[in-house]
Amino acid sequence: MTDTVQKPDTATTPADAKTQENDASNGTDTEAASREDSLHKELEESNRKVGEFDDRILRMQAEMENLRKRAERDVSNAHKYAIEKFASELLQVKDSLELGLDAGEVEAAKLQEGTALTLKVLVNALQKFAIEEVDPIGEAFDPNLHQAMTTEESPDHEPNTVIRVMQKGYTLHNRLLRPAMVIVSRAPEEAKG
Repeated sequence: MTDTVQKPDTATTPADAKTQENDASNGTDTEAASREDSLHKELEESNRKVGEFDDRILRMQAEMENLRKRAERDVSNAHKYAIEKFASELLQVKDSLELGLDAGEVEAAKLQEGTALTLKVLVNALQKFAIEEVDPIGEAFDPNLHQAMTTEESPDHEPNTVIRVMQKGYTLHNRLLRPAMVIVSRAPEEAKG
């Protein structure tokens, strides 16, 4: 006798097929929903980051504007009050001159002494702020520092030598404020004979 083994019936009924199809569809729907949720979360995260960047940009722009305004104010104050220290030094000179004028009748020697002291205060104030005198007597003429008023024949000096200073010049940190007004020597002309 042959025993035959019967295989289970693998044929599915239409109801079974419908159930399997729904199960597959539910899996796809679940995956799509999960993917959609994931995309929504990524979008929300991206929008949050964009908002943070916008906020940072606005703050930086405000900071730059404040910095610009502060720099403008500092430059304006620097221009306005640049000579404040110098002016306070000059006030001492003014005070000395006023004291001299209020003294009434004074001997010439005392007046000269007071004037010399006032001049000393003024020279100290100028030196304190790097204002230097240009007094080129005996030096070679330099058109960068001197302004020639005229020339004179001088057998005692080399040609183009400053022989007299009509008005002293001044520099500020080696930059010319006012040229010295000078008379420059020239070679004597030969006697005509």
